[in-house]
Amino acid sequence: MNIPQVNQLISKGIKVIDPQTTYIDQSVKITGKEIVIHPNTFLRGNTEIKDKCEIGPNSFLSNARIEKNVKITFSNIEDSHIEENCSIGPYSRIRNNSKIGKNVSIGNFAEIKSSHIGNDSNIRHYSYIGDALIGNNVNIGAGTITCNYDGTEKHQTKIGDNVFIGAGTMLIAPILIGEGAKTGAGSVVTKNVDDFVTVVGNPAKILDNA
Repeated sequence: MNIPQVNQLISKGIKVIDPQTTYIDQSVKITGKEIVIHPNTFLRGNTEIKDKCEIGPNSFLSNARIEKNVKITFSNIEDSHIEENCSIGPYSRIRNNSKIGKNVSIGNFAEIKSSHIGNDSNIRHYSYIGDALIGNNVNIGAGTITCNYDGTEKHQTKIGDNVFIGAGTMLIAPILIGEGAKTGAGSVVTKNVDDFVTVVGNPAKILDNA
């Protein structure tokens, strides 16, 4: 714990539930109001937190930029930017210069690495999103994986706006999923998908009369 820093924040109106189990580096900037920091929370490096955020319990933030009205529970945020009105966790990890857009929900056991998630998108359950550019209003179903590593190099997944990715989808990068497209549950997508097309199966193919 860093009692002088914690006490200084408390004197400014930041609510620290349990100072004895909270560690905050001197370099951390908590500039907003109506902020709550729960027990067993570690804030490190150049982390910055703005108005109406709720951090923890059991969360680790390092070099994380957190905008207004964000809730982070039982999660790790490293070298990444979380925009306004997001919900992160429990048990999520966001790292390697990822950016999470406004009104995004990142849920249970989701890992986001080197990715940009657009506004109003959801990644709520048991997913790995690595080296991806995801558009606005995208739903990523439970168990989705961007298969970004071929054994030698990392590759990028691009997903357009208003896409629905069914549960258990494997996206074999490099790949592009067009605007308004859908994938059926359990699909293994090995080729680009055009706008407003539904694909299903392994390997995924266009669903007739979609």
